[in-house]
Amino acid sequence: MELSDAEQQQLGKKLLLLKAEIEQLLGDSVESSRPVDLGLSIGRLSRVDALQQQAMAKANREAHQRRLVLIDAALRTLKSGRYGLCRSCDEPISLKRLEARPETPFCIECQTEREGN
Repeated sequence: MELSDAEQQQLGKKLLLLKAEIEQLLGDSVESSRPVDLGLSIGRLSRVDALQQQAMAKANREAHQRRLVLIDAALRTLKSGRYGLCRSCDEPISLKRLEARPETPFCIECQTEREGN
């Protein structure tokens, strides 16, 4: 079943809020992803901890950037009138799935198939 105008509007607002939230997280993560100064006179374990935290911050930043790309794509499909249709099979994506992940480009069946390969 295709989305009503009200559902599309609600999900569009949710996408914009998610985008703002992720952009804020990306801005906040700049500090934690700076290179660790190996010349600092901290203990060896503290340096290892700092390197691990830096690696985790980098991974989180990359995940946020990937999600932001999906959100931007979803906003474009919303403007084009194709939002809520699976990019793979062209069938409607369930409202429940879109409420959970409004940026998703695939229905659950196609996403499951993609992850299985």
